[in-house]
Amino acid sequence: MRVAIVGATGLIGRALAAALAARGHEAIALTRRPERTPVKPPLAGVRRWDPGAGGAAFATAAAGGAGAEHSIVGGAAPNPFEGVDAVVNLAGEPIAGGRWTPERKKRIRDSRVDGTRRIVEALSALDPSPRLLVAGSAVGYYGSRGDAVLRENEQPGGDFLAGVCRDLEREAVAAGTAGARVVTIRTAVVLAATGGALPSMVRPFRLGLGARIGSGRQWFPWIHVTDIAALIVHCIETDAVSGPVNAVSPGIVTNADFTQTLARALGRRALFAAPPWVLRLALGEMAGVLTASIRAVPEVALAHGFEFRYRDLEGALADCLHA
Repeated sequence: MRVAIVGATGLIGRALAAALAARGHEAIALTRRPERTPVKPPLAGVRRWDPGAGGAAFATAAAGGAGAEHSIVGGAAPNPFEGVDAVVNLAGEPIAGGRWTPERKKRIRDSRVDGTRRIVEALSALDPSPRLLVAGSAVGYYGSRGDAVLRENEQPGGDFLAGVCRDLEREAVAAGTAGARVVTIRTAVVLAATGGALPSMVRPFRLGLGARIGSGRQWFPWIHVTDIAALIVHCIETDAVSGPVNAVSPGIVTNADFTQTLARALGRRALFAAPPWVLRLALGEMAGVLTASIRAVPEVALAHGFEFRYRDLEGALADCLHA
């Protein structure tokens, strides 16, 4: 299959391109600046996709060939999704990394909700259109729910991030009117050797300053980067999968468990606790992402035969930290 990836240069996108190539599929990166993305394995090609540019032009390149710029005057631009079998959208303004100012919240929302809408519009303009859309959402869909076990049929939470995920998924489902199968991947914290959240977590632990958050009883959903890439490929290859899919390891732990396991993996001790009020003072509304308790379980993935390579946190951290 030929699979277009929006957000192919990010942590999950890079892993997904490699996983697709390993299974014999073609991975096509869609990016605002294709000239900055070299066309080499695992990518089979690069195309321009800039939903904020009004669709005036896009560039395309195939492995081993040169890019060509197509400028359209007085007509519709070539559709960058033409000729692909499936589309995976992983793009979005980063959630973590500082306070959620009104401007930043708008970028977070627009990049996900409006970005998904424009992809669906582009797909709907094609005949035939791609048969599958995989839209990247997050377990933040559920909001903080204490000890409740969260399967894919649960209702969304009521906070800002839950609302963004809810609206993103609603836009993605509209692709079904064009005959596409739609999968919404609700991703947990992704653990990887480089990139993602883990490197920033490791730094204070190496200094002996690792700390749980508050009581540490809140649930901490996670997934290894190898497994999230493999799960997306599994969804692409399994026609029976549709709708929301929790991308979270079966070996979910509490924040206290995660803290102690990471400390042991680094040969350190974690003796401190970070009071939630301190996080709220420093980060404002964004602190809710760190203090939330989300006990999501991968019911759909397991029901459709997906096998996690990293089911326990100790093994996942060992792989990431010694890669």
